[in-house]
Amino acid sequence: MRSCIQRKNDVSTLILANINSEALLLKVIVQLIVIIAAARIGGWIFKKLGQPQVVGEIATGLLLGPSCFGRLNPQLSAQIFPEGTGEIFMVLGQLGLIFLMFIVGLEFDFGHLRTIGRTAAGVALAGIALPFGMGACLAWCIHSQVAAEYSLPGFVLFMATALSITAIPILGRIMMEFGITRTTLGVLTISAAAVDDAIGWMLLAAVSAAVRGSFSLLPVLQMLGWTALFIAAVFFVVRPIVCHWSQRILDDNNGVLRLVPFSIVLLLVLTSAVLTNWIGIFSIFGPFVLGASLCDQPALQKAIRLRLEDFVTAFFLPVFFTYTGLRTDIGTLDSMFLWAVCGLVVTVAIVGKVVGCGAAARLSGLSWRDSASVAIMMNTRALMGLIAVNIGRDLGVIPDTIFCIMVIMAIVTTLMTSPILRRLLRVELSGQTAG
Repeated sequence: MRSCIQRKNDVSTLILANINSEALLLKVIVQLIVIIAAARIGGWIFKKLGQPQVVGEIATGLLLGPSCFGRLNPQLSAQIFPEGTGEIFMVLGQLGLIFLMFIVGLEFDFGHLRTIGRTAAGVALAGIALPFGMGACLAWCIHSQVAAEYSLPGFVLFMATALSITAIPILGRIMMEFGITRTTLGVLTISAAAVDDAIGWMLLAAVSAAVRGSFSLLPVLQMLGWTALFIAAVFFVVRPIVCHWSQRILDDNNGVLRLVPFSIVLLLVLTSAVLTNWIGIFSIFGPFVLGASLCDQPALQKAIRLRLEDFVTAFFLPVFFTYTGLRTDIGTLDSMFLWAVCGLVVTVAIVGKVVGCGAAARLSGLSWRDSASVAIMMNTRALMGLIAVNIGRDLGVIPDTIFCIMVIMAIVTTLMTSPILRRLLRVELSGQTAG
């Protein structure tokens, strides 16, 4: 009798669990429909306005969050985006970033540095040093007013790092739309952005290690040591094996990455994410290093992107942008002082990048107009800036108000790139025609 009753209870529990999971699945599917449809519409609208599609996706994420939709119709917003699904979308967004950073690493091209390495390095270093220094000073000055309960070193370092990074994937798309990827100006800028990003990610890794190690010297040194060992292992052990294996696989399959080889690539990406997570510097760094180690393998790069890029762009990125938007509430900027801080952060971000990169380009012999074009393009932050501030928030060193301000900064610095660059290039073209 008892066993019969127990079996009935087990069956009831199983049925109830299935009902609950089906209800949760329905909520997630509805959210995905809204997110992907809104992202595509937003991207289309912004493309018509002369902006990169990704800017529309970011803006759509903000509109769907508490700053707009949640404020206009809080009941409907709560029904579409219930609190219980937040962690699911956080995980989906992080998975998207893992694969995106692998693709970003694959797109790195260090070959240009042989011909214009000194100029590109100068622009990149100036574009890191000046905004980092200005951002650190600003963060130190405002810490007691806006983040007194947060760690001062962590707050200062993450603010400075987020202001220093250039968004190379978005910059690449902008340059493609302007048709300057193969020009001297385009090659110089994308090379400088590549160096900038490499330094920026090393900074972010070092800062993450320092925060997680509570700024104690020994834990930080251990994390950095494991990171250096991981990078060496990827470049000197994993890379040769993958290059030899992939060349044979692609030759046998007419350049196509079949299901099993593609699954092996995915396992390598996920394993690299696990290792850097274990080290303590966040999962996204491992895939980036893995991708960068294979950036000179065009056949493999093409085969992977053919399989992976569109799905990441169409599915995972809108989820990440919307998740960031749902975490951003402009209503937290509820005083003139905070809006003044917001204006100051945006100004420091723009001045630091534009002056630093522009001055370095001018000192390298570029014309004023070319120097200004380089500076404006290097000022693009978008996705990379959003990743940095999300990491800072997850580590507990950036409060909600500053998170919101940094999201605004990332959007503003990206929105201004295309119209100003279009004007600069149009003036240059007019000048050449008149001459």
